[in-house]
Amino acid sequence: MEHFDHIYQRACQRKGGEAALRRLIDTPLLGPAELAAIPDDRWLSSFTMSLFQSGFVWQVIRNKWPAFERAFFGFDPHRMLLLDERHMERLNGDEGIVRHAKKIAAVPVNARMVLELGEAHGGFGAFVAHWPEQDRVGLWLEIKRHGSLLGGNITPYALRRLGVDTFIFSQDVTAYLRHHAVVEAGLGSKKGMLQAQDAFNLWRRQSGLSFSEISKTIAFSMG
Repeated sequence: MEHFDHIYQRACQRKGGEAALRRLIDTPLLGPAELAAIPDDRWLSSFTMSLFQSGFVWQVIRNKWPAFERAFFGFDPHRMLLLDERHMERLNGDEGIVRHAKKIAAVPVNARMVLELGEAHGGFGAFVAHWPEQDRVGLWLEIKRHGSLLGGNITPYALRRLGVDTFIFSQDVTAYLRHHAVVEAGLGSKKGMLQAQDAFNLWRRQSGLSFSEISKTIAFSMG
């Protein structure tokens, strides 16, 4: 497996030097106390945004997001658990949001996930903050197991949006991991994801960079 220094230097060459690369990979990240302070409704909002952006034009979802916030009562998880058939019918007919019945139905399920996983920690943010940093894949899988439609890159993007340090299997990162035989199994499988986690842990030790910075550097080393 390539030493991260080689990946980093290649990315610098492709992007016009180290200073230019550093500007590109800079990612705002929060510490444990800051993550723990994020209210549950913001986590549910972020998961929902990533879910609706999946397979859709991202900017359209961002433009519509104020309407989503109104339609889903600010994504208060407790209120989401009270949505009945009448409310769901109203949401599926709301022209202000993207009307996707399966994704809309996932919101109350994910509200329950946020509440249940955060219960023992005093909030979902604390649950995330206490999860071991070297096991991002385990965090993704736990969230996916308790939630609905939160597989693939939906959870990593939702977490990074709120300041969690995580890598993402973007198209370029996936191409790198496969081309350099970092993973033997598909990245949709637990085995493949754990192999990637081991590689990112090693690269973090080699570079001192965050997972987010490493992930972006790999992407920029490819294209």
